[in-house]
Amino acid sequence: MTAFHSAARVNSGATRGRASSAMTRAFLLVTLGAGVTPLYAQRPGPDSLRAAADSMALRLKRAEEAIALLQQQLAEQANAGVSTRSRMKLELNGRVLVHASRNDADVNNADDPQFVLPTATQGTPFIMTARQSMLGAALTASDVLGGQFTGDIDVDFYGGQLSGSGGRTFPLLRMRTARAIVRWPHAEILAGQESPLIAGLNPISPAAIGTPLFAAAGNLWLWLPQIRATIETGDNVRFGIQGAVVSNITGDAVGAFDTGVDPAEHSGRPAGEARLRVRWGEPEQRSELGCGGHVGAIDSPTAGNALTTYVATCDARLFFTGAVELRGEVYSGRGLRGLGGGAIGQTFNAGGKPLDDKGGWAQLNIEANSMLKIGGGCGIDMP
Repeated sequence: MTAFHSAARVNSGATRGRASSAMTRAFLLVTLGAGVTPLYAQRPGPDSLRAAADSMALRLKRAEEAIALLQQQLAEQANAGVSTRSRMKLELNGRVLVHASRNDADVNNADDPQFVLPTATQGTPFIMTARQSMLGAALTASDVLGGQFTGDIDVDFYGGQLSGSGGRTFPLLRMRTARAIVRWPHAEILAGQESPLIAGLNPISPAAIGTPLFAAAGNLWLWLPQIRATIETGDNVRFGIQGAVVSNITGDAVGAFDTGVDPAEHSGRPAGEARLRVRWGEPEQRSELGCGGHVGAIDSPTAGNALTTYVATCDARLFFTGAVELRGEVYSGRGLRGLGGGAIGQTFNAGGKPLDDKGGWAQLNIEANSMLKIGGGCGIDMP
């Protein structure tokens, strides 16, 4: 944070310097316009007086235009926020989130529970946590390859905790998403870590930020490295086709530092995804329907070769009367643990083959006013 603060101070100082210089020029221009008059030999005639008055008015008009332009430039610089040496626009964002909860049975995670443990015998005591607070930064540039460039990264403090006294009050930073995006009027290219192309929608809840809601009950969500492209057509109603090459992983737990190759990566094949979508409405309340598919591979512990994993999905986000939103996803496939929560975190069945699975979730949200949103939903996973 110190580095960002220092940069902000430096850039703010540079802005003040440019503003002072521009104000000086504007002040001199006004002074010249108001104080310099032509010299005449003796008793100027009416024509000379009119010419002098016209010259004075023209100079004052030019001075007013220069001041107006200066005010516009200063306003644009003020709205730009923190800038970088390359003159790209830099925006910082964040959310401090402290939440408290109590459960009637033992759960898998005290901070952000997804399910009750099979051996649950007692309730979880009252807990408070700030680990789901978030920080983010975004860089934008107006002309990269003829399009609008955005590079952003989001992190939280849900990456575990340091051992020793203090426990969860000394959490570790975790990268959630990191994206480089170039957008054109009817196309987009993305490279980085993001939700699966075929399951990019999540329920809304400030109590489930570290892991989204329904992660073990019908929601495929895991942020994965990928390269994706989008092409769309239309104006008010926009139809699009998307494709992506995605990191092929199983989602197995890893060690603290060094990580090995998991069975999906060992297959030697990346995963592929494709999706069709249609959008309509304003950007703030844009409805969308989409369906897609994912194909990957995983080494079986018993078959001795790579087996195919796949899933077909459909998702919807619909706005009604501006204040009511319905969102949800459904899917059916096999070997889905690597997409986050599929098959309740299980990859293989008893025969060593990728587990068949289907599920989905839905949520209804009502925005009562600018400060209050009420929602409810449910999910189901049926391996």
